[in-house]
Amino acid sequence: MNTVQSDTSSTSRDATYVNGSELTLDHYSRKIFKSLRRIDQRTWAHAYLRGLLITSGKKSVRRLATAVSRDPSAVQSLRQFVSLSPWDFDEVMGELTQWVADHRPAPVWSIGRAVLPKRGDRSVGVHRYFDVPSARTLNCQLGLGSFLCVGATQVPVDWCLYLPTTWIQDPKRRREARIPASEKYQPLWAHALGLVDRLSARTSSTSSVVLVDMSDEPDVGYLLHGLAKRRRDFVVMVPPHLAVLHAGEGAPAPVSARTLILSQGAETAVVPLTNGQQRITPIQTSLVHLPDNPHGRSPGPLYRLFTERGPNRVPGPMWLTSLAHQPVAEVRSIAALQNETMAVVGSMEQDFGLLDFEGRSFLGWYHHMALVSAAYTFRCLHGFTSTSSRTTAHQAR
Repeated sequence: MNTVQSDTSSTSRDATYVNGSELTLDHYSRKIFKSLRRIDQRTWAHAYLRGLLITSGKKSVRRLATAVSRDPSAVQSLRQFVSLSPWDFDEVMGELTQWVADHRPAPVWSIGRAVLPKRGDRSVGVHRYFDVPSARTLNCQLGLGSFLCVGATQVPVDWCLYLPTTWIQDPKRRREARIPASEKYQPLWAHALGLVDRLSARTSSTSSVVLVDMSDEPDVGYLLHGLAKRRRDFVVMVPPHLAVLHAGEGAPAPVSARTLILSQGAETAVVPLTNGQQRITPIQTSLVHLPDNPHGRSPGPLYRLFTERGPNRVPGPMWLTSLAHQPVAEVRSIAALQNETMAVVGSMEQDFGLLDFEGRSFLGWYHHMALVSAAYTFRCLHGFTSTSSRTTAHQAR
């Protein structure tokens, strides 16, 4: 078995933080990866975690291995650990969730997307995907992640990989990527519900609000009804064409969310910002029901549809929330957290190697996401001081 041979400056690079008692990266790693059965697995998990934290620039497996060990065989060992070693993603993320839960996160569960551009067609799940924020069609992997809000930051605690039918129905692709036989096709709304169910099982929170952007999901109604069935409050960005019923008008015909919201006058709301400041903004809003039968005539629960009116009276993204009786400014401040989720994903891409793993195997993709999430969470919640990262990065080249 290979062992990690760190250089003599490794002690100065191990992070420490103080929160009642001094804890080290080593302690954090032992806790998060305690479900790994073998000593060598836990050793390489710690090595990969340290590598992500101390390596600047691109975080390929080779550069991570060079940063934490002088042994030339470390590259192969680290690659084997991430791509092939049989350790359980769910157990690791369960430990990470509990670690974050101990820091008393806010009662908002944000679900965000990671769009991971790839070259070629070998990376598991890669497909052509229209990315709304960039207005581009990308060749990429698409992941959906759960984020918990702790103070002014958000941290990732779960992931799922979207596999289009072109992968699910292709035996050769499944075999080469080692996709389990149990893995079936799920649309994005079903993946989102799965993330909610896993967080519900891992935490004791029964009142957390689910926040998610589903503005490009044509079947978002299944998600909304699924959350209502689970008695989960939500703030969901919905497609403009979502059919809604205006509340209080007897049994009106359903109309699109955009059509209804454009017919409403604007009200002024003072929206709190994450930096402690406030912003006065015009908001158009209406109380609505969702059609719950094929003819759209039977109203269900009461919801609030709202949008922030932009320049020239152009409506912004459409939001639907079950918090119909909450002040609209409070609900709008929850919706604003979606931008923070996107920023977290961007930081993970830029500074934590989210984009730097080729991800050809199903298992490897999940393992890499777990390790990047653990590194990001440690940095955000406990800080990390690395006086020799630049030197290490230079040595790794």
